[in-house]
Amino acid sequence: MPRRATNNPRQLRSKSCGCPKCLEAYPPAEHGERRPRRDCIGSWQARFRDPAGKQKARNFPKKKDADQFLDRVRTAVRDRSYHDPERGRIRLEQWWEIWWAVNGKKGRTTTRNRKLSSWNAHIKPKWGQYRLVDLEFMEIQDWITNGVKGHATQVKVLQLLNMMLRDAVRDRKRIPHNPAAEVVVTAAAPVKHPDDLKPPTREQYALIREHLPEYYRPLAVWLEETGMRWGEATAVRRCHVDLDAALVKVREVVIDDHGRLRRQAAPKTEAGFRIVPLTPAAIGAVRAMIDQWAPDATESEIGDGYDLREQELIFRGPLGGCLNRNNFRRLWVPAIKASGLARKVKNEETGRNEWWPRVHDYRHALATRLHGMGVSEKDVQLVLGQKRGGKVTWLYTHGSDEALVTVLHAMQGQRRHLHAVPAPEAQAG
Repeated sequence: MPRRATNNPRQLRSKSCGCPKCLEAYPPAEHGERRPRRDCIGSWQARFRDPAGKQKARNFPKKKDADQFLDRVRTAVRDRSYHDPERGRIRLEQWWEIWWAVNGKKGRTTTRNRKLSSWNAHIKPKWGQYRLVDLEFMEIQDWITNGVKGHATQVKVLQLLNMMLRDAVRDRKRIPHNPAAEVVVTAAAPVKHPDDLKPPTREQYALIREHLPEYYRPLAVWLEETGMRWGEATAVRRCHVDLDAALVKVREVVIDDHGRLRRQAAPKTEAGFRIVPLTPAAIGAVRAMIDQWAPDATESEIGDGYDLREQELIFRGPLGGCLNRNNFRRLWVPAIKASGLARKVKNEETGRNEWWPRVHDYRHALATRLHGMGVSEKDVQLVLGQKRGGKVTWLYTHGSDEALVTVLHAMQGQRRHLHAVPAPEAQAG
């Protein structure tokens, strides 16, 4: 190990100083007359090497300050707690390019697209030109509270910013701490009335089907009988269905990748890989579409996902292409209006009006129906492809009017006779 320099810190020569050494370095004839003095007023330069071995320097007005700095920084370098202030002086926009080059390939396509949307719509316009070292807790908290609207939006935006700054701390201490670590979401999660959450009944769904174009009725039956997510139902291929065993395998999904439909090899979660039993009505829906299109029973490779291989799909659009959620919604809304069931529900978080019932409510309806039939929570979880059975209970199952009547009758049957009890004041009197 080389011997430590004896002139560290060292005093730098100054053009404004009149000491002999400064006058020698900067002669008066060239740099102006200065009053002679005995002691130098030049700054003190502390030199050190960072963990990578690169030499760094910092100037201080006093030798005592330079010595104290050297003691601290040498200790930090030895115990690996040192951080280079210069590494944190890049703009957040520059850090995003570095960070996204590594993290942009992680997760599913829909997750990556959501992160890109959060960055472009919220974080970049506000913080893109800020340096990492200039980000402060109170400013970020004020922005989340007053600048980002909606509970879900605050959660997703804060998660992304938190991940970026957390990794900046990890990356050889670009910043000493994460200023977003303690920032909290302040917008309340939207609360909906039970009437806005309860799915339609079987009779109401039958009424909606009557107002859908005849071609789409098998799809409506399939969604009602299987409880599949839209992307799962539109990705079902002939090779996934076993009509003799009355089973369908959920093996892949179709997602919307910035307006372009794409195959994805895995469902929403690993629990999405499942086998769903088929009722006679669901089998009838499949047979109707098989008679219509005679889909190939081959199982093609997904590849990049953009070749949808529509010839293998069971449920397709009228022209034979993959079903698009937005196109189907143009038929769904008129159908629920014509059936007299449509109801506008204002989303308190976004301020937009939404229509009830939604296509996704088919999932809620199946979970509620199975729950009412006494099917165990675990089995309902397996049918719907949820990770946790408890989530099925509070997220997808809804009480029915018949259940309320049953509870009322049970309560009336066990009702105890009540008698009046005088108030404490009356007893004292």
